[in-house]
Amino acid sequence: MRKKLLIHLAMVLVIPGFLLTVSCAKKTIRSETSLTQEDDAAAQAAAEKARQEELARQQTIEEQRLQEEAERMAAARDMFLTENIFFEFDSAVLLAEAQTILRKKAEWLINNPEAAATIEGHCDERGTSEYNLALGDQRAESAKTFLMDLGVKGSLLSCISYGEERPVDPAHNEEAWAKNRRGHFTIN
Repeated sequence: MRKKLLIHLAMVLVIPGFLLTVSCAKKTIRSETSLTQEDDAAAQAAAEKARQEELARQQTIEEQRLQEEAERMAAARDMFLTENIFFEFDSAVLLAEAQTILRKKAEWLINNPEAAATIEGHCDERGTSEYNLALGDQRAESAKTFLMDLGVKGSLLSCISYGEERPVDPAHNEEAWAKNRRGHFTIN
């Protein structure tokens, strides 16, 4: 009897408990640490995205700056090559306008120490060839001395005289002669 009672009691207590545990679905409870880890991962992903966007923005700005700098350098180089200095008739004295141009050229040469320049002295057709070669040399030397006084290394500058041999304007009038009395610059 006792055995029967134990079996009944077990059936009354154990079977309903077993049925309750088997039939009820368990709720998954997220732990606080997993929520924090997910929040941290999302924050890290957002921070990484923001950092990548900032890097891309900075790279764009730097590329623009480099492009502008290259354009400025090209413009300054073009100025150096295309802007001549001019002289009065039978003179190697630098005019005020020529000095202003030479200051800009000196600044460019100082900022570009790898560049070496040749100063060409030119004259108009009046006078003998020998005289004009000597005057062209004086004009080139005058410009070189001025540049050296502004801080340009003399070793980067060379002079050559073409006298009347390379006129920029072949006409035979005062306007053409004024254009031909010049100092021209090239980069070696």
